[in-house]
Amino acid sequence: MHKLTKLIYDDMKPALGVTEPGAIAFAVAKAKSYVTGEPESIHVSLNSGMYKNAFTCGIPNSTRVGNAYAAALGAVAGNAGKGLEALADVKSEDNEKAEKLIEAGKVNVSLSGMTSRIFIEASVRTQSEEAVVTIQDSHTNITRICVNGKTEFEKDGMEKEGQISNTEEDCLIHQYTLKEICDFISTVDIRELEFIRKAYRVNLELFEEGINSSRTTFARYLLKKNGGKVISENEQTTASLLCNAAIEARVIGLDKPAMSITGSGAHGIIATMPLYAAYKVNGYSEEQLLRATALSYLICTYIKEYSGKLSAFCGCAIAAGTGMACALAYLRGGTVVEISHTINNMASSITGMICDGGNQGCTMKGVAAVDAAYQSVEFAMNGVYIDAVHGINGRTAEETMRNMGRIASPGMTGTEKTIVEIFEGKVK
Repeated sequence: MHKLTKLIYDDMKPALGVTEPGAIAFAVAKAKSYVTGEPESIHVSLNSGMYKNAFTCGIPNSTRVGNAYAAALGAVAGNAGKGLEALADVKSEDNEKAEKLIEAGKVNVSLSGMTSRIFIEASVRTQSEEAVVTIQDSHTNITRICVNGKTEFEKDGMEKEGQISNTEEDCLIHQYTLKEICDFISTVDIRELEFIRKAYRVNLELFEEGINSSRTTFARYLLKKNGGKVISENEQTTASLLCNAAIEARVIGLDKPAMSITGSGAHGIIATMPLYAAYKVNGYSEEQLLRATALSYLICTYIKEYSGKLSAFCGCAIAAGTGMACALAYLRGGTVVEISHTINNMASSITGMICDGGNQGCTMKGVAAVDAAYQSVEFAMNGVYIDAVHGINGRTAEETMRNMGRIASPGMTGTEKTIVEIFEGKVK
C-alpha cells in the first residue's frame, strides 16, 4: 500500500454526530470504565477548539446540545469500545439520567488553553475511586490513563499541552508536491482505493436520514431548489443538496454517522458528496470518482496539517472545500495547472470564514463552500484565476496551501479567543 493510500485509510473513520461531542463522550466513557459505582463528579478540560466546536452542537440520540451533556451521556451510557460512535446506544432514560447529573452540579467543563491542538482530559470520580483519561492530537488518541493516582498507561514521548509535534507522520503529506499528489491519484492501482466506497455508503445513509427527518429545514428546502429530485440535471444544486442535507443531519444529532476525514465528519461530507453529484449527473466512472476523492482528501489534509485539527477558521469550507474543488477540476479534465489555479481562487475567496463551533450554521458554511468551489473551478477551467502576486497566494500551490493554514494557526488565535468569550457571554 502506498504511503498516501495508507494516510487516507488510517484517517477515514465513521463519526456519529459532530466529532467533538463524540470525542468528549469517548474520553469520559473510557475513564468511567476504570471505576466502579455511580459518578460523584465528572470534570472535562478542553482546548479552545474542542470547547468551541462542541459548545452548541447536537448530540446523537438526544435533543440536548453541548459539552456538558456530551460528558454526562458519556458517563451514563457511553461505550468507549465504539470510539467516536460512543453514544450510539443512548436511550431516552439515559438522557434523563444525564440531565439529573447536570442539575446536581456533578458535571463541570473548563477551558485548558487557546490552542488548535486537540486536548481532552476527562476525570470521573465515584465515592472511592477516580480515573483520568488524557487525549491529544486526534480525537481518540489516548496518551495517558491514571487510576486512583497511579499511571496505568502513558505513551512514550508524550508532549505537554501546547507543544507542537513535528514527527514525520504528522507532516507526511507535506513531503509531496501538488504534482506528485496528482501523479499518485492518477496512477495508483485502483484496487488500493476501493475502501473509499465506504465513505459514500456512510455519507449517503446520513443524507437519507436528513432528507427524511422532520427536524431538518435546510435539507428539505435544498431538495425543493433541486426540483424535488435527489439527482437533477443541475450538478451544482444536486451537489449542494447532497452535501448540506448530510451536514444538517449531522450537526443536529441525527442517528447516523458521517465518514470523517482529518477528524471531522463535515470535512468528510464536503470532501465527498459534491463529487458524488458530479459522478451521477455527468456519468463519470466509479474509478474516476474514487481517484477524485483521494485527491480531495489529500488536499484537505495538506491544508489541515498547517492549520491544526481545530482552529478559528472553518476547515470544512476552506480545507475540505478546496480539496473538493480540486477534485471537481480533475473530473473535468483539469491538469496540475488548472488545479493550482483552483486553489488560488479558493484561497482568495473564503479563507477567512470563521468556525463558531459545530452547529446548524455549518449548513450555511457548506452551502457557501459548494458555491465557491463551483465558481472557482469554472473560472480556473477557463483560464481565469487570481494571480500569485495577489493576497495570500504563494508562488506555488504548496505555498498557497501553507499560507491558507497559517491564517488559522497562528493567525486567528485572537479570533478563537473572541468566539469563546462570545459563547461564554451567552450563557451568563
